[in-house]
Amino acid sequence: MLQASEPQARTTTFGGRPIGHDERVLTPRPWTEAQSLWARELLDAVPLGPVLEVCAGAGHIGLLAVADTGRHLVQVDADLHACVWASRNARVWGVDSDIRHGAMAEALMPDERFALIIADPPYLPSDGVGEFPEDPLTAIDGGSDGLDLARECLTVIGRHLIRGGAALLQLRDEAQGRDLAADAAACGLTIDESRQFDGGAVLLLRRTTEGRAHEQHSDER
Repeated sequence: MLQASEPQARTTTFGGRPIGHDERVLTPRPWTEAQSLWARELLDAVPLGPVLEVCAGAGHIGLLAVADTGRHLVQVDADLHACVWASRNARVWGVDSDIRHGAMAEALMPDERFALIIADPPYLPSDGVGEFPEDPLTAIDGGSDGLDLARECLTVIGRHLIRGGAALLQLRDEAQGRDLAADAAACGLTIDESRQFDGGAVLLLRRTTEGRAHEQHSDER
């Protein structure tokens, strides 16, 4: 039984399944189901291997992407409450998920590699978060230009995406994607496709030829 001081638990249906959360965790956005379904499609084309979700929140996007696929899922979030809910939701869904609490770059071992990476960072500029008082600040504040955490996601993707793999990065709109093109290139990544949805945008990222060559060189050492 919940203590009186604890927030009321909530349930949101996502992809036809229940996702538990409370007011300390960002409520799942219906439009992000499209990101999950895109990720699921990509799993048919990428190599075998685990899936990583960073800035996972309650875990819904990654869970729907891998449900019933047999893929192992690693989910990372800097917020402890989000990790607690992601763990609960994974158990309810019957998904093999390793939940890690901490900064995304520190929560992964240097040699960990993933076939698919899903990134759902906060992307609002700091001066605009006041428009959404019902949302947890850490889940929506993306820094001065809204892209601080997105850039961290690119760094993680560049380090941990296997050759032939794919990554999906959630953003506010395609304009943010254009702003990140140089950052992606610096991480050995290329923006392969961009899709705009009613509530946001998603970029498909892959390794550049140079990125693959760099990883090959590193593997040989």
